[in-house]
Parts: sequence; structure tokens; C-alpha cells
Amino acid sequence: MLEVVVAKPDRPAVARSRCWRLQPHNLTVSSRENQAGVSKVSEATSKNAAQIAQRIAELRSELPEGVRAIAVSKYKPVADIRAAYAAGVRDLGESRIQEVIEKRQLLADLPDITWHFIGHLQSNKVNAALAQVDWIHSVDSLKIARCIQRAIEAGGSSPKLCLQVKFAPDPDKFGWEIDDLLRDWEALETLDRLNVCGLMTIAPLGLTDAETRALFERAQMFLQELRARAKRWQLEELSMGMSNDYPLAIAAGATMIRVGRTIFGDR
Repeated sequence: MLEVVVAKPDRPAVARSRCWRLQPHNLTVSSRENQAGVSKVSEATSKNAAQIAQRIAELRSELPEGVRAIAVSKYKPVADIRAAYAAGVRDLGESRIQEVIEKRQLLADLPDITWHFIGHLQSNKVNAALAQVDWIHSVDSLKIARCIQRAIEAGGSSPKLCLQVKFAPDPDKFGWEIDDLLRDWEALETLDRLNVCGLMTIAPLGLTDAETRALFERAQMFLQELRARAKRWQLEELSMGMSNDYPLAIAAGATMIRVGRTIFGDR
């Protein structure tokens, strides 16, 4: 608080600062308030971790043997990821390479995490992706497949790959149309450094359950068709199904589902 003294004619006004002495009892109250705040944060964190563990237990009870649940951890805080890890999660899905880099550094004490890249992969991010992730689910063109081949030839690691395919028109998604992938198949099989393990697909928004189920069934049938064509790869994986439709995907033969809200709750 400032106290202004009216100046005499021969000198200017002077502003004097008024200082308040903080009494010991004020410090005690502040400390108690701080401890209460920390306690509330700790309680909220513990409650959130318990909820994550409960969701994981419920999801695990629904999964048939051989179906792998990938916890989509993009935009999620490290505390939530640690809670999921404590509940048994080892597969994490991210859609930005920079976020993978940051989270790997923060979770360096958890070396048995398998990192899945599930976002659109740009060609200028291929080298970084190969250095950071174990799976890439979103190989969506012959161009990006060739970029991965060149990066591996140059000494990069060789992650497991899924080819992203669209089984219904969807301008908001990347991926091969069925006819385009069949056209590119022979060229893909010349890329001898690629470890293609199967297909990935995303159902467009707005489909009915019946339409979504039919789309996933088409994905399973197309995977079988590609198996019959394939000379280099086994093609055992089918990555499809998210929090809103994973039961339909599992019923149609998914081997991997990608779920975020089901594990971490609403954003």
C-alpha cells in the first residue's frame, strides 16, 4: 500500500511504501492450506489411478485370448500412463513422434513398454519413428513404405508394420483403397526390409453397428485374400476397433484393438 505525502512547494511529493510484517501465525495457516492442497491432489491422483486400474480389469475380462489391447495414451499425462502400467498395460499407442520421444524419456525406468505409432506418418518423420517405436500401424501408401525401406537400408531399425486400408469412403482418413493396394501389392513385396505383419483399419464415424460390423468383416476377408497372395509375409495381425466399436471388431477377428477412453476415461 502506498501513502502519498502532499509536497511542499519547494520539494516534490514522495511515495513511501508501507510494509506489512508477516506474523508467525500467518505462516502456520499458509502451511496448513498448502498441506491440504497437496493432500487433495494426492487423493485425486490415487482415485484416478484406481479408476484406470478398474477399467483395465474390466477390459481384460472381455478380451478373448490372443487379442492385444493397445492403450492409446496420446495427450495423456505420464501419471495416467504409470497408473496403467501398474495395472498391467505394456502396449502404448501414440500419434505424434515428438510425444513418443518426450514420454519415452519420462518413462525410461519402464523399459518393457511396447510403443505403437498409430497416427499419420509423414516421410520426414520416418527416421525418427524407426528410432522410437516398435510398431507402425499406419503405413498408408507405397511412397511411405519405400521411405521406410530406405531408412532401414541406411541402418534404421525394422519395426513391425501394418498396412492401413480404407474399407469405406472416408475423406478424413489416410490409407489404401482395396483396389489401390492390390495394384501396389507386387511393388510392396519387392521391399525386402519391411516386416509387414497385417492390416489396420478405422471405421468411419456415423456408421450403424451393422455397418461397422460389415466393414470389419470385409477387413478380415481381405486379410485372408492377401495371405493367399503373399510370398514374403505371414500377415497374422488385424488392427481394428477403438473404444466405441472394439466389441464389433473382436467379433470380426481383430487381433489388436486401440482403446483410449476405455482405459483412461474421457479427456
